[in-house]
Amino acid sequence: MMRTPGSSARTSASLASRTPMSSRTYERCRWDSLPCLWSRPQVEHNPQVEEVRLRPGVGWGRRPLPVTEGLVEVKLPDGWSEVCDKGWSAHNSHVVCGMLGFPSEKRVNTAFYRLLAQRQQHSFGLHGVACVGTEAHLSLCSLEFYRANDTARCPGGAPAVVSCVPGPLYTASSGQKKQQQSKPQGEARVRLKGGAHPGEGRVEVLKAGTWGTVCDRKWDLQAASVVCRELGFGSAREALSGARMGQGMGAIHLSEVRCSGQEPSLWKCPHKNITADDCSHSQDAAVRCNLPYTGVEAKIRLSGGRSRHEGRVEVQVGGPGSLHWGLICGDDWGTLEAMVACRQLGLGYANHGLQETWYWDSGNVTEVVMSGVRCTGTELSLDQCAHHGTHITCKRTETRFTAGVICSETASDLLLHSALVQETAYIEDRPLHMLYCAAEENCLASSARSANWPYGHRRLLRFSSQIHNLGRADFRPKAGRHSWVWHECHGHYHSMDIFTHYDILTPNGTKVAEGHKASFCLEDTECQEDVSKRYECANFGEQGITVGCWDLYRHDIDCQWIDITDVKPGNYILQVVINPNFEVAESDFTNNAMKCNCKYDGHRIWVHNCHIGDAFSEEANRRFERYPGQTSNQII
Repeated sequence: MMRTPGSSARTSASLASRTPMSSRTYERCRWDSLPCLWSRPQVEHNPQVEEVRLRPGVGWGRRPLPVTEGLVEVKLPDGWSEVCDKGWSAHNSHVVCGMLGFPSEKRVNTAFYRLLAQRQQHSFGLHGVACVGTEAHLSLCSLEFYRANDTARCPGGAPAVVSCVPGPLYTASSGQKKQQQSKPQGEARVRLKGGAHPGEGRVEVLKAGTWGTVCDRKWDLQAASVVCRELGFGSAREALSGARMGQGMGAIHLSEVRCSGQEPSLWKCPHKNITADDCSHSQDAAVRCNLPYTGVEAKIRLSGGRSRHEGRVEVQVGGPGSLHWGLICGDDWGTLEAMVACRQLGLGYANHGLQETWYWDSGNVTEVVMSGVRCTGTELSLDQCAHHGTHITCKRTETRFTAGVICSETASDLLLHSALVQETAYIEDRPLHMLYCAAEENCLASSARSANWPYGHRRLLRFSSQIHNLGRADFRPKAGRHSWVWHECHGHYHSMDIFTHYDILTPNGTKVAEGHKASFCLEDTECQEDVSKRYECANFGEQGITVGCWDLYRHDIDCQWIDITDVKPGNYILQVVINPNFEVAESDFTNNAMKCNCKYDGHRIWVHNCHIGDAFSEEANRRFERYPGQTSNQII
């Protein structure tokens, strides 16, 4: 027998963080038509253990994916082998389940598997597995391998068996799902933001009702695994530093997090509360977690594109014996639906969702098998989106009007600088004779049409708007410059029909005034120190916002306002929404809205408590929407 200890999980974090996600392999194998699952390690490991998988018990019938229980098998240089269960512990099962995308393990009926083992031939290659339980992969545990000349292998034992508990996203039973998704006690919560796939993203934690990021100092696989398991995934595949999943905005709550790997929550790990001088958002920590194999990527494919990242969307439908591929009706197909398709394909984000695909040859597939697809953008597959049943309804039946996508590994992410809105808001009574251009561009309330032009005035709530691109790709208008619209009055091009919505809402959400901002000039007004400007509107230049730059619309620019002439005194909510129609893909749409409390007495206005829409906890947001009785930060 040969004994080899695994290397330290902590020392492998930096190696894992440099491993590309695309190198991960999920595959399917079959014994008597039963699926199994395996995972390839992406950390420094014992080279004799290449992969690990679960094989379900034969004779249990076809089981749905993901596979959560079965015999543990490891891939060694000479092939797949079973593991002797002598000395097998719950710690070992915990590590195996984490590798395969499950947060925890449970007791298993070993009697059935022992009975089954008596009827089968076995090939044991590994025994003496001794895990602490915090390892990112079985290969990091202490292992004993059988030598080639060992004839008596696993005497009195049987193959090791593991049963895993799936996280909320992967629980088939709705009852179990509801129970697992119940919120933990207190405010110690964690979320991931900005990732293209489930189980990856920038780590954000909730403290005192406000979400903030985690500094990457001393960030490692142990801490990342605690986050992954807390969120219902497996152990961490990668611990990412340097804002690899985009930068956050607002507070940085934690630094120098040091986890053992056994903690139930990141908040239970020793950490340092930091000051503003300790860390910046360029050091935001992120994770990629191990996920269960669900098989959804095998039910979708692209055809006709110039690369594997684009093409006409084809989906697999039908039951056993009648499976076939078909197209999706292009009606109402947009960015949100394309985001789900690209996620299901494992190709990252959606650059475009296309309703016409005449320039892509679909080959022999001509039947439309899905229509009415409407997604929220968070689903794991198109099957989870709302869509028509067996009756297909499509306004345009030609094959050219079927859904297509262009996917990308990176995406932009726009955020509004909420503090600047609060600092610059004021009221202006502007004479009508100075508003002819604004009226032509529909920047005034509808009642302005019946005003006594050019006499009188309109009351405008004005403020500056500074829009940052904190994603990993430049933000570009959806339409090419050939379709931009020239506006003679102001002398500029509109590259998007609607770029921003400005609204005044009552505390119960009723809209009482609105404005809209056409994207007349998307450009890099200013950038971070190490970033160069790329976009400038002058002389019909290219429009966009570079990563690390921001576009500033000053409060004194035409249409940078809300016409509140008809608004009565009272308490309101000022809401600004960027890219409201999802015309351009982003890695995160949940941070596109900004809200402020707004008190108007008929003469003056107070704007305060401005924040990005998802910066607060649900409870804090509910308190905000009830509107506080006292106001502060008077602005006149």
